[in-house]
Amino acid sequence: MTGPGEQLERAEAHPHTHSDVAGGWLRAAVFGAMDGLVTNTALVAGVGGAGAGSHAVVLSGVAGLAAGAISMALGEYTSVSTQNEQLDLEVAKERRELAVNPVGEQAELAQLWRDRGLDPQLADAVAEQLSRDPEQALRVHALNELGLDPEDKPSPMTAAVSSFLCFAVGALIPLLPYLLGAPQLWLALLCGGAGLVAAGALSARFTPRPWWSAGLRQLLFGAIAAGATYLIGAAIGSGAG
Repeated sequence: MTGPGEQLERAEAHPHTHSDVAGGWLRAAVFGAMDGLVTNTALVAGVGGAGAGSHAVVLSGVAGLAAGAISMALGEYTSVSTQNEQLDLEVAKERRELAVNPVGEQAELAQLWRDRGLDPQLADAVAEQLSRDPEQALRVHALNELGLDPEDKPSPMTAAVSSFLCFAVGALIPLLPYLLGAPQLWLALLCGGAGLVAAGALSARFTPRPWWSAGLRQLLFGAIAAGATYLIGAAIGSGAG
């Protein structure tokens, strides 16, 4: 039999790691790739459904790729920057509260630990010890009241670059048949569908969802968008003819 000390030592000998869920890149990368695939697959379907030639399809697809990638990057940069600025503002408010009303803030911390199941005496002791370090107390308050760690903010530039690159790659996939000399709409749609399944399956690595479920979900979303734009393109094309 082993004692508690030995069990703890064994537990500490087996470190584990977690994915970076706060760095700002994962959500932007997944969203960018999905958006690029859906947007350009639907765009190619709409332009091709209207009966446009391969040159028009490529021109529309490349324009959609460039405009979408830039828009996504600027949107991600602005969104993450605004979130960080709001966090800084709220942290500054909390810092003032700690300076003006330290006793009340310590009582708030103690209540927090009691709400989480600690005995009242232990909760008071933990709150008192944390309050000796104002920065640590500030971090705990921010994590529990704002849901974000002020020392681990996502990077706006990382989010922007991830979004730009992944949107561009996703948007390029349905254009590949046209760029490689096989200007067939069905091939472009097939490439777009395969890309959606692959992107969905890859994103499932970071979630509890099965890979096939995530892949089929993205394929369904892309099929709805491409089907709608194809019908619109076909209607416009026949009307113009």
